[in-house]
Amino acid sequence: MAFFEFKNIRVAGVACAVPKNVVRTESFKPLFGDEEVEKFMAMTGVRESRRTLEHQTAGDLCFRAAEELLQAKQVNREDIGAVVFASHSPDYRRPSTAFVLQYRLGIPKEAVCYDIGLGCSSLVVGLQTVASMMSCGDIKKALLFVGDTAGKSVYPTDRSSVMLFGEAGAVVLLEKTEDDKGEISSLIRSDGSGFKYMIIPGGGYRNLHAGEEVVMCQDGNERTLMNSFIQGTSVFTFTIFDVPKLIKDFWSRSGTTVDDYDCYAFHQANLYILRQIAKKTKIPMEKLPITLDRYGNTSGASAILSLCDRYASGKEGRDIKVFACGFGIGISLGVTIFEINTDDILPVFEDDSIYEEGLITNPNQLYGK
Repeated sequence: MAFFEFKNIRVAGVACAVPKNVVRTESFKPLFGDEEVEKFMAMTGVRESRRTLEHQTAGDLCFRAAEELLQAKQVNREDIGAVVFASHSPDYRRPSTAFVLQYRLGIPKEAVCYDIGLGCSSLVVGLQTVASMMSCGDIKKALLFVGDTAGKSVYPTDRSSVMLFGEAGAVVLLEKTEDDKGEISSLIRSDGSGFKYMIIPGGGYRNLHAGEEVVMCQDGNERTLMNSFIQGTSVFTFTIFDVPKLIKDFWSRSGTTVDDYDCYAFHQANLYILRQIAKKTKIPMEKLPITLDRYGNTSGASAILSLCDRYASGKEGRDIKVFACGFGIGISLGVTIFEINTDDILPVFEDDSIYEEGLITNPNQLYGK
């Protein structure tokens, strides 16, 4: 069992940014018809989502979130010892986006930087990774970034995805503590047999020069090898059976119950799936924030977006115990728990900024300073 428990490491703050561009689900009625779009909205709960501009990336959104958080917390950037970017939407194939964020944010050269290639479970695995790093070294503070721009890989007439995905970037500030409040626990599982369930077949090094011929797929949607594929039935079965079992196994392993947590910040897959998971685990829906109605399925950023959406407007200044859960592409699934003060949860920021220095349209731009 991949169970992890870390003491004296706490989540000191979170922030999230989304694009300003709003895409309303009703706008797809001329393309798909009124009945199909209404049915989609009823099942998934997605009424609108946010989409990035052409050259805007998850790294851009994460940068905005981090700037807001570092300023609000008055963090000395010289104290940041690690920058980890967990995403399936990097700025480039290489180098890792973590290095770009380190440079943009002015994080010192002594910091360790790298990317983790994960989507919907990126928060859970990212927290475990960074906490592991901090627990056995001298890193006092670290930044974990999670975010995706999944909409960029969807074929424009793909009914299974084009209305579903939203885009966001989030950041988590972790720090070592002297008291006993800092505690992070995680339970993570993986099933590589489902690697085809959610995949972009082309563009990687197995099929680097995949053609962009449009093919009518067996599910009735057109796509190219450079677009995302989702096998809906297989994904649904996985989430309905494997995720509730994971949650119950965590409660058993950690000696906790459903009532021990103030908030269940879950990956926002779709509304029907969330309700089914809640029903099987007896999680009260009032403890499970829903954001996909306004932001869509935002992959790994979902849980932080949910926290920012629910708690940032108030000034309660109280500690809450968060149970976060991520599940999806990989196949990967996991849960993690942590405490955070609501004053350390920033609001959702809107941003359309593009890192102009990072937009390279001609190889000769790479020469010189």
